[in-house]
This record gives sequence, C-alpha cells and structure tokens, in this order.
Amino acid sequence: MSKVGPKTAMVMAAGLGTRMRPLTDAMPKALIEVAGKPLIDFVIDPLVAAGVERIVVNVHAFADQLEAHLRRRTDAEYLISDERAGLLETGGGVKHAQAMLGDAPIFVCNSDYIWQTAGEPALTTLIEAWDPARMDALVVVIPKARTQGFDTPGDFFQAADGRLTHRGDRAEAPLHAFGIEILDPRPVYADRRERFSLRDIWFASADQGRLYGLQLDGLWMQVGDPAARDAAETRLRARLA
Repeated sequence: MSKVGPKTAMVMAAGLGTRMRPLTDAMPKALIEVAGKPLIDFVIDPLVAAGVERIVVNVHAFADQLEAHLRRRTDAEYLISDERAGLLETGGGVKHAQAMLGDAPIFVCNSDYIWQTAGEPALTTLIEAWDPARMDALVVVIPKARTQGFDTPGDFFQAADGRLTHRGDRAEAPLHAFGIEILDPRPVYADRRERFSLRDIWFASADQGRLYGLQLDGLWMQVGDPAARDAAETRLRARLA
C-alpha cells in the first residue's frame, strides 16, 4: 500500500519578482504565464494530484490578483497567509502561517518552478521516500546538468545514505536544491526570529544528520527572469507539439 502524504502544503508566492521585470510591473510573479498557464498552477496541480487538501499561499505584491486567482480554484481548500505588511522570507513565511499549517509534516513549494518527469509523479516518489523518524526535511535535489534556469554554483553534496551537506565555502557543488520538499515545520516554528530563511533550518538539520535529499529524473526548471520564462515556454511547447 502506498504511503499517505501530507494533506497540507505551503506555496511560496510572496516575492517581489524583481528579476522578472518588466513582466511583474503589473502582476505577481506567480501569475506570469508559461505556455498559457500561470506559474503557480504548475506547482498547485501536482500538489492536488498528490492528495493535498489544504494549500496555504503567502502573498505580498499584487496580492489581490493572486487571491482572485485562487478563489477560482475549487479542487482544494485555499488559505491566504498575508504578508502585505512586510516580507518574511521563506522560514518566516512558514512560521507566520503556523495556525493554518499545523504541526504535522507539510509540503513546502516555491511558485516559480516547473518540472517534466516520466513515470511515477515526482511528489508520489517524495512521499514514498519520506521518513519522519530520520528526517526533519526531505528536499528535491537535482544534478546541475538536468536543470534549466539556475545561475548558482550548486547547493549540496549528498552521501550514500541520502543525507545532504551544504557547499559552504567550496566553489561549487553537484546538486541544485529544487524548491520542493516535505518538511517537519516544528523546528521552523521554534525559531525566535520573525524573518529568516528556511535554509537556516536546513543547515541546522544537516548538522544533526536530519536533512535528506531525493534525486529525481527529468528536467527541472527555475523560472526566475524573462529569459528563463521564454526558455521554459520553448521547452514545454516543443513537448506539446
């Protein structure tokens, strides 16, 4: 029998989208379309297919537009975590939404990623690999050669047992952290800060041997600027042709 995955997800959609300008001069980055589909729906659709019933979305720039888009969806319960008063980064965003997220493991996903895989859905594979007894977080990590739109020297090294170690001061690392994970949110809630990154939580978990990665096949795209949007659209339209 397949494992039952998290029923709640947090989708990060509160960024300013400055790198995506001028496309974000009049709309939130999460609603920029690629091949006729808003970016955020590329993340929400797989979450719903994986059995997620409650999706919490944080909002900031052009928040009203994003709220209106989510109201048109009826396939899950959509809740808004309002960050209009000020951005809280990823960790602070999860902490701010604690009352809506609860204490059980959750999906956390960025809203500017698109992936193409064959076979079992990526989130199903993530659910099967999740082990709360050993893990604080299970992060999708992708070899750099199978990514598109990333401009960093890589994030992690991975041991044979799946544990992750951050690049630190080294010039590069072979794996990009992709913006999808299953997370025990309680260490995030315990952080005393209001504004902080989930990376801080990852690094603390890594020090305790509780940060794990899952490598998946396929093509994994970050859509962070207009050039990356165009490249992702070209890739998707070629696949649909």
